[in-house]
Amino acid sequence: MLRAVVDTNILIRALIKPRGTVGPILTQLVANAYTLVYSQPLLDELVEKLALPRIRDKYGLDNQTIETTLALLALRGELVQPTRAVKVCRDPDDNALIEAALAGSAEYVVTGDEDLLVLKRFETVRMVTPRVFLTVLSG
Repeated sequence: MLRAVVDTNILIRALIKPRGTVGPILTQLVANAYTLVYSQPLLDELVEKLALPRIRDKYGLDNQTIETTLALLALRGELVQPTRAVKVCRDPDDNALIEAALAGSAEYVVTGDEDLLVLKRFETVRMVTPRVFLTVLSG
């Protein structure tokens, strides 16, 4: 089964617009099409962003929706402990995605962040857009 780290911004977009272009990222996770790899810092970032009133209020996210999403991550995901620090991106949050991917033997980092996408690959990890990842899953 494919293993991927999904950028928190992509997960949030998939949650708030399930019928949008990145919505299938969560649908495919529910269908067990891939294993989501994440680290505690990435989970903390997701929880922190989902707790922001501007996101909750604007998109009508309630506690149950957020708790269900976090339960899905726990069920279909794998929490990893990065053991190696990388410093290839100017944003430490971006480096955390790569660190989690390496720790969890993920093949992909799914992101819309140009700072990551420009790398194309870091060692064995490919940086791809949600569209490319969904194509890989369907194919």
